[in-house]
Amino acid sequence: MRTGHLLGFRIRQQVLDWSGAWWFLLTLVVQAVVAPLIGLFVWSAVYPDDPGIARYYVAIIPVTLMTESFEQHTFSERIYDGTLSHELLRPQPVVIGVLGENLAIRAWLTLLGAPIVLLTGISLQAGFDWRSVLQSVPCVALAAVLVFLWTFLLSTTAFWTDRVHAVVGFGSQLIFLFGGTAAPIDLLPDLWRRIAQASPFYGMNGLPAEIAAGTPYDGSLTAALGYQLFWVVVLIVVVSAVWRAGVRRYTAVGS
Repeated sequence: MRTGHLLGFRIRQQVLDWSGAWWFLLTLVVQAVVAPLIGLFVWSAVYPDDPGIARYYVAIIPVTLMTESFEQHTFSERIYDGTLSHELLRPQPVVIGVLGENLAIRAWLTLLGAPIVLLTGISLQAGFDWRSVLQSVPCVALAAVLVFLWTFLLSTTAFWTDRVHAVVGFGSQLIFLFGGTAAPIDLLPDLWRRIAQASPFYGMNGLPAEIAAGTPYDGSLTAALGYQLFWVVVLIVVVSAVWRAGVRRYTAVGS
């Protein structure tokens, strides 16, 4: 209960803090939607008679906006400038502050990006079944968890290297290539499609977008959620281990 109150307070605080930087948030929105829009134009030109392509990419835009993470900036920089020491001394988990800022930024991106989604969907006449959209909600939520865990995991490399932005950038490219933004997973060559579907990246973008567009994963929503939950558990275990090792190194060097 106390953790929930702390997280809620942090989210409200960060929402207010970021309200004065709407111009910067708009640049983040543009940055987030460029890749899906390029994919939309490219694959719509290749398959002009397939309405599923338009629905898929219109769906992947809000998924991207609602799952974006920037822990290489909001967390790693605290390691570099030493302010993480203050966070470690507080009687609350460090992740509360990181997660609160993450959710606040996502809320702003979703709000500011909504007109782009609506205009794109209307202009392309991408009709959605409301039942499919509702079914995609838990998958989007798990996708947001996956992206946060993945980005936070890569951001913890700041304990060992000063090139964390390059590390996170490489991780983002993996999401772009195997997550379904560069191309819908079904359009990849068979080998690469199998690799993508076995990786956590598919569950971060392409899977919830496919479900929203009306093409459930493996014919089953339960299978989709099970696949995502599996990778959530795996990443939580890995993040926990890396976090403990990183904090030990940080405090040892700091002392």
